Amino acid sequence: MKLAVLFSGGKDSCYALHKASKEHEIVCLLSIFSQNPESYMFHTPNINLTKLQAESMELPLLIKTTKGEKELELKDLKILIQTAIEKYKIKGVVTGALASVYQAKRVQKICQELDLWCFNPLWQMDQVELLNELIENKFEAIIVGVFGYPLDDSYLGKTIDRDMINKLVSLNKKYQINPAGEGGELETFVTDGPMFKKKITIKESEIEYEKNAGILLIKEAEI
Repeated sequence: MKLAVLFSGGKDSCYALHKASKEHEIVCLLSIFSQNPESYMFHTPNINLTKLQAESMELPLLIKTTKGEKELELKDLKILIQTAIEKYKIKGVVTGALASVYQAKRVQKICQELDLWCFNPLWQMDQVELLNELIENKFEAIIVGVFGYPLDDSYLGKTIDRDMINKLVSLNKKYQINPAGEGGELETFVTDGPMFKKKITIKESEIEYEKNAGILLIKEAEI
């Protein structure tokens, strides 16, 4: 089946793409560039670098900019999906939804309206298992956003490896944070994985951090 992937460049959308590609044909990626850094629906840190990731994976990328207004941003997503139907004859959309009912329900509703299959290969997956599988499948992901105590700027730019997973599990036990960031505690950016033809190298970045929240702004990267 020809599928499009709702793609943010983070670990969840990349791993969902990987899992879906084992049984289906991924014909394009779909990225929403939200002008609202606190978008209800869409990942925003370094979203512009999905262009570089798509180039590395040799997959076409369709982009739609949205103001990021609650619910109205879904209209922009629907327009983007309609473009993929017209251009690539897709029959379904893959998402990296893990536990967010808010996000999953809204994408499913759009897919139902457009007579498409909504495929969520990570849905209800154990979060620690997900992190371990990323490493087992040779994904390289770095933390590019932290949003809330006890995560601070020392985590920004760090790779998700076995040591980091152990740290996140410890924080989960002590502070009840979601180890895979499903509660919005952290965001990631994938620099390499099974679908990448070449690794992405970060050449220049800077940390923007205040009031227990911040991002690693990637200013220059290359394949």
